[in-house]
This record gives sequence, structure tokens and C-alpha cells, in this order.
Amino acid sequence: MPKSIETVAILSPGDMGNAVGKMLIDHGLHVIAALDDRSARTRQLAAQAGIEDVGTLAQLVQKAQIILSILVPAQAVTAAQRVAAALKQNECDLLYVDCNAIAPATVAQIDALISAAGGHFADAGIIGPPPRNFEGTRIYASGGQVAPFIGLRAYGLNIIDLGGEVGRASAFKMCYAALTKGTTALQTQLLTAAAAYGISAELTAEFTSSQAQALTQMQRGLPSMVAKAHRWVGEMEEIAKTFAALGLTPDIFTGAAEIYRYVSSTPLGELTPEDPKPDFDQVVATLAAHLPEAH
Repeated sequence: MPKSIETVAILSPGDMGNAVGKMLIDHGLHVIAALDDRSARTRQLAAQAGIEDVGTLAQLVQKAQIILSILVPAQAVTAAQRVAAALKQNECDLLYVDCNAIAPATVAQIDALISAAGGHFADAGIIGPPPRNFEGTRIYASGGQVAPFIGLRAYGLNIIDLGGEVGRASAFKMCYAALTKGTTALQTQLLTAAAAYGISAELTAEFTSSQAQALTQMQRGLPSMVAKAHRWVGEMEEIAKTFAALGLTPDIFTGAAEIYRYVSSTPLGELTPEDPKPDFDQVVATLAAHLPEAH
């Protein structure tokens, strides 16, 4: 296990990863990323955060004591495979922390990959927005080798030790996101249907009277969701996998994945978090207009 932490690597410095990296940099750590195969947008985000580009994964595993994997869920296993291959070639003593929104079974698969390559592994789940201050974002962690990661509390990250084995933090994240993003999927579907049936005004009036808090949540949440819908497809599939492993129905969340897949197939799915947010009515109208039955 790494004894002291001087350099932390981020895979990959996208919306969440670059904010995590900047928080660590602002508190005195050196943060790096391997950006040889990353997009121009990711490179720009990393540069703005002050994250050093070391080029290749081989360089990254040689220089870092901790790697934080913060990716689209569908990329989590592939990223771990690539890091494991680099570890086998370089025999580096580092801790790999999977911070992705993935099922406990997927985490176990990644743990096996990293451990077989000679690395150390910890499980983590991020709750909240990209960190701007200590309290605003919580990072839950578990596993027997989590101690160096917990040490990053001294560098601005609000890390909470759940104790126990690998998988607890991921299960926690899956259950939390089932409520937050699962609810948003339900709201997206019912509002799209109301618009398609021509009853939006009447439904909004009733919501204003009897469901004011939920209406406010929808009006705030849907415009923010559309630029992230493509990332949430894989997260819903991982939640479905989490519940199916217990014998619970996965269908609720495979359905939620389909909602986000539909959103990402419309013009709204072309937006990025840097673009101005569409307004609520525009989101609902666009989703209704692109329904197959609407043509």
C-alpha cells in the first residue's frame, strides 16, 4: 500500500473528475491524467482545473500513488483492464479507487482485475454534484484497503468510511441513485406523455395545487438532466443489475434506462453541460415532439 500520497491520478477528468482533481490541487496535491486518447473537451477541462497531462497510462501508473476512476459506468471495466495491463508491466505500488456508479458485482470484477495485477483496491460512490466545497459532495468508501483514500479528506474531499467489504459503497450509491435519477426518469416519462396528449396545462395546474414541491423539482431537474442523459443510461442498467442480484425486479430501471436513451436520441441529447440549459417547457415539448407516435 502507498505510504505517502503526493500524486493522484484521475480517470477521467470530465465533469465530475476535473472538479475532484481541482479540489485536490487547491489543497496542495499534484493531480495527473493520461489524455493521449481523450477528447478535446476533456483536455480543456483538465487544463482549466490544473491537471497535468502525462500522456499514457504507463506514465500515469508510474507517477501516481492513487488512481481515482470517475467515468461513464459503461467504461469502468474497460478502464480497469487497461490500468491492470499497465500495472503488470510496471509493477507499481498504488491504490485504485473505483468511484463509478456501478453495481457491486461489477465492482467485484474490477477488484479482481486490479488485485491480480498487483494493485490495491477500494470501492467508492459519489453522492452530489461535482465538488466545489467540502460539505457539498459526499464520497462513500468501503473495503479493507481504503485507508489512503480516506486520507484525502485532508485535501478537501468529504470521504465517509462505510466500513466493511468492497461492494458496500457501490450498493449505497445504487440505492441512492435509484431514488434520485429513477424519480427523474419517471417524471420525464409522465410529462412527455402529458404533452403528447395535450393535457400539460391542466396537469401543471393540478400539480401546482397538490404537488407543488414535486413540480418545482421537475422544473429544476429536467433542464439539467438532458445533457447528462446519455451517461445515466448505463447507471440505470447497473442499478437494474444490483437489484436483480437480490431477486428483485430489474424492470423498473431497465425502463428508466430506456427513458434516458430516448432523451439522448433527441436534439436535447446533443447538449453538453457547458451549453445554456433549455427551459423546462422547451424540454417537455421537444421530448413529446420526437415520440415515434407523434409523426
